[in-house]
Amino acid sequence: MNALALFLGIIGIPQVILIVVVLLLLFGGKKIPELMKGLGSGIKEFKNAAKEDQPADKKEEDKKE
Repeated sequence: MNALALFLGIIGIPQVILIVVVLLLLFGGKKIPELMKGLGSGIKEFKNAAKEDQPADKKEEDKKE
């Protein structure tokens, strides 16, 4: 919650509205949901890869000891 409060302190509501308007002008209303879906799936894949990679690192450390 503190990070969100810090973010909102730096970027206010008028700036967020301006960013949204610029995105709508650049990409249009139909493209934005597709972009967000792609971004969300990319983040999800990254998190899954990070979770899968973590136990492999721990197993290698156990073998070294």
